[in-house]
Amino acid sequence: MPELPEVEALAAYLRERAVGQRVERVDVSAISALKTFDPPLSATHGLMITGAGRHGKFLDIELGDLHLVIHLARAGWLHYRDALPDTPLKPGSGPIALRVRLSDGSGFDLTEAGTRKKLSAYLVTDVNQVPGVARLGPDALGLDLAGLGEVLKGRNSQIKGVLRDQQVLSGIGNAYSDEILHVARLSPYARADRLTPEQLESLHSAIQQVLTEALDRSVGQKAATLKAEKRANLRVHGRTGQPCPVCGDTVREVSFADSSLQYCPTCQTGGKPLADRRLSKLLR
Repeated sequence: MPELPEVEALAAYLRERAVGQRVERVDVSAISALKTFDPPLSATHGLMITGAGRHGKFLDIELGDLHLVIHLARAGWLHYRDALPDTPLKPGSGPIALRVRLSDGSGFDLTEAGTRKKLSAYLVTDVNQVPGVARLGPDALGLDLAGLGEVLKGRNSQIKGVLRDQQVLSGIGNAYSDEILHVARLSPYARADRLTPEQLESLHSAIQQVLTEALDRSVGQKAATLKAEKRANLRVHGRTGQPCPVCGDTVREVSFADSSLQYCPTCQTGGKPLADRRLSKLLR
């Protein structure tokens, strides 16, 4: 799933490539991806792209007073092309959910792989009309140490889940939460409201380090290379069975119904493995 660094990099790429271009038309292939109807997509025709930004993991394409807000979900992506094909989209056929054609012949497709179609597009006059944006917690890179402490206060939940909860802290998903907890040397099952001051400071430092490093690597790249760049620089996420880059222990995995997490026992859980079942508890 694209997270804060990748969505920010996509916004930066659109600011460089698309801002100043006029929208010729917007076509939808996956009707389920379009979550709004007023204003209609035809209202974008002839409008200039005036900016591109990010709200958590939502991409915001600014069209004067309108905003085309995109959530790429788990398997969505943006593919920019200098010359879009002239063939019209066939509704419900293929991975393309939505296509934006610009006045110079370029444009971009929003695609989604797999059968679970979760990509969402909203055309609104105010970004807070998008329910997911309106519910976002503070941006993960915008909190100082004290602010992070306030956010976690009273959160009687495992820190892994809290980091991924967009209503608590926005921008972090499954991959970077694994990376942050590894850098902070925290168990995924540590209680968010029981972190010591030293652990809280380590967590804050890890959030800043992991996300800033990923941003530095990502911003300035083309959309086509961002996924590979992310995968190549992950320490533990997606690396089950490989050696930890810090201590050499084997990276382990806990699987859930629709996701998994990866961690290093030596770095994060005192050498003790986590039971691989849905209701696992840290082995004390």
